[in-house]
Amino acid sequence: MLAALATAFLPRPSFAQHEGLVAPPDQLPAIHQGGRTENIDFLFGALKAAPDDTSAKAVEDRIWAMWTAAGNDTTSLLMSRAKKAIDDSNYDLALKLIDAVIEIKPDYTEAWNRRATVYFLKKDYGNSLADLSKVLTREPRHFGALSGLALIMQDIGDEKRALDAYRKALEVYPRLKGVSEKVKTLVEKVEGRDI
Repeated sequence: MLAALATAFLPRPSFAQHEGLVAPPDQLPAIHQGGRTENIDFLFGALKAAPDDTSAKAVEDRIWAMWTAAGNDTTSLLMSRAKKAIDDSNYDLALKLIDAVIEIKPDYTEAWNRRATVYFLKKDYGNSLADLSKVLTREPRHFGALSGLALIMQDIGDEKRALDAYRKALEVYPRLKGVSEKVKTLVEKVEGRDI
């Protein structure tokens, strides 16, 4: 389960989908600095309409690339060092590095998301939920944060809220790996089986 959350929160390589076809990065429309909102909205539309898992994954990767773009060398370096600290299970160091990023760039949503992941890995659900709230306030379509929220709710036994969070994640990303199965299981537990 921890690996699933870490996978949901941590960045992925950059690829994308354009008009239903998976294309190599050099054949994709450019992401322009001034049009970030338009670009992310386009990608979320493509994510929702993806005809297959491969196309959806390519769009997901492009979204993660946009989310994790730190915007300057200092925050990029700190985030890469935080990722290494997380990979090495050095969560205290990871928190210090991410705290520094948040201090430098408090509007960088992915820093809040990454810190929520570290708190989750430390089983500090209160702080993780506080940071997830900041992520979802800034980007309500953040399927990684929604999945993380669902995992926490499951861990604390609030299956109804877990189901709600998973459903929201699926609204944004209908092909999100493994989530449909979790929804099906939770629907049976929370809402019962059809007769």
